[in-house]
Amino acid sequence: MSSLWSHLRIDPDSDTPPYEQVRLGIIDLIADGTLLAGERLPTVRALASHLDLAANTVARSYRELEAAGVIETRGRQGSFIKAGRNDVYDAGFAAATTFVETARELGIDDETAVELVRRALGPT
Repeated sequence: MSSLWSHLRIDPDSDTPPYEQVRLGIIDLIADGTLLAGERLPTVRALASHLDLAANTVARSYRELEAAGVIETRGRQGSFIKAGRNDVYDAGFAAATTFVETARELGIDDETAVELVRRALGPT
């Protein structure tokens, strides 16, 4: 999510409507590998607030992205990037997501999970 916060910008002086700027911005961030398949997007309200837009504007962007097969909405779980640009990074992100889910199911806190990954990587 933080990738989107720091990279997506809206130009209020642009001739391109804000919903289209959001839609195209997300597509660009997928294309350049900033957003990966399986990555969760912010809620409509959170992104609208961050970008100083109406929630309906961001909701329209998300609807159009979903209709195009770029994102998928999983009910209360939120919206996720459906297709990515870089198969290697997408697969790595999927593996990392699975690890995090498993660690949390086991009751391992985030700090310990990160330490486990460091140990698994071995000496640098």
